[in-house]
Amino acid sequence: MSSDAENAAGSADRAPTGDYDGFAEAYAAETESNLINGYYARPAMVDLAGDVAGRRILDVGCGAGPLFEALRDRGAIVTGIDPSVRMLELARRRLGEDAVLHQADLKDPLPFPDDAFDDAVSCMVLHYLEDWTAPLAELRRVLVPGGRLIVAVNHPWVYKYTNPEADYFATHEYGLECDFNGQKVLLSQWHRPLQALTGAFIEAGFHIKTISEPPPAPEAHERFPDEVKTPDSAFLCFLFLVLEAP
Repeated sequence: MSSDAENAAGSADRAPTGDYDGFAEAYAAETESNLINGYYARPAMVDLAGDVAGRRILDVGCGAGPLFEALRDRGAIVTGIDPSVRMLELARRRLGEDAVLHQADLKDPLPFPDDAFDDAVSCMVLHYLEDWTAPLAELRRVLVPGGRLIVAVNHPWVYKYTNPEADYFATHEYGLECDFNGQKVLLSQWHRPLQALTGAFIEAGFHIKTISEPPPAPEAHERFPDEVKTPDSAFLCFLFLVLEAP
C-alpha cells in the first residue's frame, strides 16, 4: 500500500483490494438504499443497460446482489462473480438458490468460455485494480462480438478536487476511508487520469460508445433533500461508460 494509503489509515479496518469478507454485512446494509449506490450508481447502470430482456449478463463484483436483482427483474439472464465468499453468501440469500454465482477475481482467468455473455456490468470494481490489461482482456474474451461492457469507475476529476496537491496525471494508489453502516474501513484504490482510463479500454480493443455523467435518480431529491437540493440536481462522483466489443 502506498504512503497515501498508510497515512489515511487512522483507526479504520484495513481492507485489501477485493477483500470484503470482514465488512460484507455492513457494506450491504449501507449501500442498499443510500444516495451514492442506491439512488445514483445503480440506477445509472440500469439505465445504460436499457432493454436487457433475454440478454446474458455477467455482473462483475456482484457483491450482495442488488444490481444482479435489478437486471434479472428486467428479464436478463444474469451470472454473478465476486472474490468475497461472504458477499456471495449474502447474494445467495437475496437471490435464491437458483442464482448462478461464482467466486472469481478479475485478476485471474474467468471461469467461462469465449463468447459466453451479451453484456458485462462492472460497477465500482476496476478502480480497485492497479493493472487493467489482463482483466479487460478476459472481459473482452467472454463477450460476444458486439457485446457491451458497462462500467462505473471513480471520476478522475473528483480525486483531484479532493486532493488538490496530488499529481492528477499519474496513476497511483491511495487510501479512502469509508464508513459502512458504522464500520470504518480503509479501501485501497487507484487513481487514473481520464486519458489513461479511456486509453486502457481502447488498448483492450473496446469501442467507447457512451461516456456519461448522469444525475441521481429522480426520487433522490425527496429522500436526500440536503444533498440533492432540487429534482434536477447533478453532481460528479463516478464516470459511466458503455463499451462495445468488436
